[in-house]
Amino acid sequence: MKKSFYLFNPGRLSRKDNTLKFVPVDENVNEGQARYLPIEQVANLYVFGSLDANSALYNFLGKNGIGVHFFDYYEHYTGSFYPKEYLQAGQLHVQQSLHYSDPMKRITLAQEFINVGAFNMLKNLKYYQNRNKNTAEEILIIEELIKQINHTTKVDELMGIEGNIRQVYYSAFNKIIPTFPFNGRERQPPTDPINALISFCNMICYTACLDMLYHTQLDPTISFLHEPGVRRYSLALDVAEIFKPILVDRLIFSLVNKKHIQVKHFRNEVNACLLKESGRKIVMKAWDDKLTDTIKHRKLGRHVSYKHLIKLECYKLSKHLMSIEQYQGFKTWW
Repeated sequence: MKKSFYLFNPGRLSRKDNTLKFVPVDENVNEGQARYLPIEQVANLYVFGSLDANSALYNFLGKNGIGVHFFDYYEHYTGSFYPKEYLQAGQLHVQQSLHYSDPMKRITLAQEFINVGAFNMLKNLKYYQNRNKNTAEEILIIEELIKQINHTTKVDELMGIEGNIRQVYYSAFNKIIPTFPFNGRERQPPTDPINALISFCNMICYTACLDMLYHTQLDPTISFLHEPGVRRYSLALDVAEIFKPILVDRLIFSLVNKKHIQVKHFRNEVNACLLKESGRKIVMKAWDDKLTDTIKHRKLGRHVSYKHLIKLECYKLSKHLMSIEQYQGFKTWW
């Protein structure tokens, strides 16, 4: 079974016959013991340290459909090596473009992303309300904000409502995970442990959505909620809106409340708080476990992994674009 590999240390990655060879390098440029990754076991690579590589390696990765996601020193996602698309469908591509350019079709999809994302946030709050965390006030405010979503006519207006929902949602974090003080969302750079966790996990969720989009016929650069940019795969941002409450936020709540993540796993720099390597490894291990965990799918009647749920979401979006079935985003029921 293919899986993700994470390169935390600086080093050199190269092709060795039909295998990937990684040689770690320390700060004095001394080479460590080489490690080998069988290509058939690699789903994608996440690179957190500096990496030396050549075109032969990327040709090899591209032929095997392996994406590489890069992060800088401050754990910001900086970009991906995206292999040549192997699933292409001209008709779907045309329909995706038409749905973007038609204001009514676009806002309908954008509203669904926000509606479902907000619904999944409410599920989290109600879960903890039932565990004496007193999130009743935030629940009431968000329920009122949700009523405004379907009355929007422009994406900018919709994004404003989404921002208000998230602000209220994040204000409940101090009740759910009181270990770390959290005074609201700060992105660039994160200045406290919770902001550092949210930023890091949101980026991982984005790359997971991008990986699943690669295995569909959808164009990841044409989106409906987020404005398509020149260089980013904005459709992955759209899909991530649905899964961040389910995957990212629940993971953070669990890691903090179970004390798997503690103060010692963060480092403070000038106006920034970042995860140490030990913290990143704990988060990535929990993330991998979460993606492979399964639930009994109500409609399919069988167990599917969270990772597969993301791909199913992409398939549902494709059906909507092709006028086969109205898109309805994934809502949690537990």
